[in-house]
Amino acid sequence: MRLREQKSNFESDPSMSAQAPSDRRSRLGPMGVWPTLFTLGNLLAGFSAIHFAAKPLDYEGPWGWSSLTVAGALILIGMFLDSVDGSVARLTNSVTDFGGMLDSLVDLVTFGIAPAFLVLNLLSQYVGPEQTLGIISPDTGHTLGKLCWAIAAIYVCCCALRLARFAVETKGGQVGDHLFFRGLPSPGAAGSLVGLVLLHEHLMKLAAGEAGTATWLAGLIVVLIPFMSLLTSIMMVSAVPYRHLPNQYLRVRRSFGYTARVVVLLCLMLWFFQETLAIVFFAYVLSGPILLLTERSRMLAGETEDL
Repeated sequence: MRLREQKSNFESDPSMSAQAPSDRRSRLGPMGVWPTLFTLGNLLAGFSAIHFAAKPLDYEGPWGWSSLTVAGALILIGMFLDSVDGSVARLTNSVTDFGGMLDSLVDLVTFGIAPAFLVLNLLSQYVGPEQTLGIISPDTGHTLGKLCWAIAAIYVCCCALRLARFAVETKGGQVGDHLFFRGLPSPGAAGSLVGLVLLHEHLMKLAAGEAGTATWLAGLIVVLIPFMSLLTSIMMVSAVPYRHLPNQYLRVRRSFGYTARVVVLLCLMLWFFQETLAIVFFAYVLSGPILLLTERSRMLAGETEDL
């Protein structure tokens, strides 16, 4: 009798009948947990990167790495996990709005706050207050230090705006099969800064405290980093199109020549990892404006021919 009453109540209340299917859909099976685990792994990588970036400059980590090198490597690990979690979600048929929103929040930590903190720690070695080991802050007496802090703050804000816009445009951050991004994606912006920091640490280790070409190049990178931070900040909130590299180059068939170029790039990364990484990300940042100018020139050429 009680079962019949419950069944009749369920059928008479349309809100209950509409709510039940949604509750069932919100419950993911065991395989649906894996994308969330990858996303949380990305978050832990970003949090750990901030931790190591805050360590003293004389810190020596595993394999003799500096604190900035360890932090940069952790951001790259987060980048890998970020590129995998979406594919895992599609493979396990567990793409949800919750996962998309969580991914955007995590990306702000790993690709927004962590790279900015990494850059601040590096610049503190050159423009920070004298006879101190602290990271430059807005209350420092050094004008150039205040400017560098402001640039890092602008980068974080632009990254947050970029991720919020992406989440709205893609309904919770669920990435489909689109081939272009609107604006520079936050992993690309973070990679350009991390690549320069890792190259700087590599050159300083090669120099071993002696003046030479490596030291001069490391100083040049320090000058370039604030400008790169500003450029990536502008590109993130712009409407400049950027290629979605995994969708364009990994999900479609490519020629033998393309495969050969990828092999050459991998070999270069094995032999000259820091140099190749910095150049690849720098080229990706510039690829958006170049693509935009190319498309506009083609449109102008087409209009000229019509006239």
